[in-house]
Amino acid sequence: MGESAAKTPFHLLCKPIGPICNLRCEHCFYLEKRSLYPRGERFRMSEATLERFIHQQIASQPEGAREIAFAWQGGEPTLVGLDFFRRAVALQKRHARSGLRITNALQTNGTRLTPEWGAFLRDEEFLVGISIDGPPELHDRYRRDARGRGSFERVLRGLGVLQKYQVEFNTLTCVQRNNGSHPQAVYRFLRGLGSRYMQFIPIVEHTPETGVSRRSVHPRQFGGFLNGVFDCWRARDIGEVFVQHFDMLLGIVMGLPASLCVHAERCGRHVAMEHNGDLFHCDHFVDPAHRLGNVMETPLRELLDSEQADRFGAHKQEGLPRYCRRCPDLRYCHGGCPAHRIDKAPGGAPGLNHLCEGYRLFYRHTLPTFEAIATSLRSGRPAAEYAQFEATRNLSSQNRSAVPRNAACPCGSGRKYKRCCRPAQSAVSRRSRFPTRSA
Repeated sequence: MGESAAKTPFHLLCKPIGPICNLRCEHCFYLEKRSLYPRGERFRMSEATLERFIHQQIASQPEGAREIAFAWQGGEPTLVGLDFFRRAVALQKRHARSGLRITNALQTNGTRLTPEWGAFLRDEEFLVGISIDGPPELHDRYRRDARGRGSFERVLRGLGVLQKYQVEFNTLTCVQRNNGSHPQAVYRFLRGLGSRYMQFIPIVEHTPETGVSRRSVHPRQFGGFLNGVFDCWRARDIGEVFVQHFDMLLGIVMGLPASLCVHAERCGRHVAMEHNGDLFHCDHFVDPAHRLGNVMETPLRELLDSEQADRFGAHKQEGLPRYCRRCPDLRYCHGGCPAHRIDKAPGGAPGLNHLCEGYRLFYRHTLPTFEAIATSLRSGRPAAEYAQFEATRNLSSQNRSAVPRNAACPCGSGRKYKRCCRPAQSAVSRRSRFPTRSA
């Protein structure tokens, strides 16, 4: 086992049907990947490739791994058929070692989910991501089928199947120029559907002629969207609804590494595998220049730990313009997704993230609250009790030091300051183990 394990943990997106989909969403960047393969390509993972992939996915996990997550995407992965996933689960059980927990996540547009699918996904404990961009007038703007018909009603029926069979689900919403101006409407709609776990993915389509497409979300618009969602969430849903960007930023404030690859220091450990076993650095970089190899020819571990993969991962930091290196927000964004670093920084250096201004608006608006939530959690209290710590944060350092240790805490909790909001040495030590990046 040890000789075949990868150096560090990784995450792999498997695309068993490649870029094939029953919808023609205008903002989908993956449909065009059909051009990478010859005409007549079947775009369906073979039995041999499936078994090789599952075996290597399990064998390549680092020593001591207790859980392995399989992630299935497309295109539309349900097009490969339910029997394919039945076979996949059977192979996972065959190749799993003792004490290893295997989980599965399926990202789908939901339009092909039936009761048979619902029963299977429930019984095998799949986590299902449903792609939905808001209420019908916002969702159907870009998510249409080949005949130009909106997909909203079909997606909603699919979601109904998941709810009927009590399948765990989250929602994935693409934030584009159209729905990006309606954060409150989108959030409240998703909340009304019963979504408690939400992902918001910005659409940035690079075009040589205009810089970005007409569908792309504007930087300030994206920042405003996140802030609008945040305001709704903060008003009543802290601890009840979990938004991926919010969880990530809170984790960073608490000294943890970014939970999203987009905002991690390095790239290269979130790879994508096509239907025939071709492995790429990332599903945003599925092209000949970023192909690592094929798992049918080279072990997955060797591809993950290759010099090519290391160079790609390191370039995320090495390719940053000086403007980013000197930015106080670098610790939060780390330059963002390399696929979005298409703008020039002040002074003309390339490599600035197109969404930079939006991220900075997001940080300015939300960081005080996340810092207060972090303080609440460190004090052993629920996140929803953050407000009392916000009051203490607003004290100047001079006023803070003037509060006697045994006096009532200014936050209004009724506890002594020394046992409530007074900065503790342990918190200072904890921060020192996670220093901010220098310029």
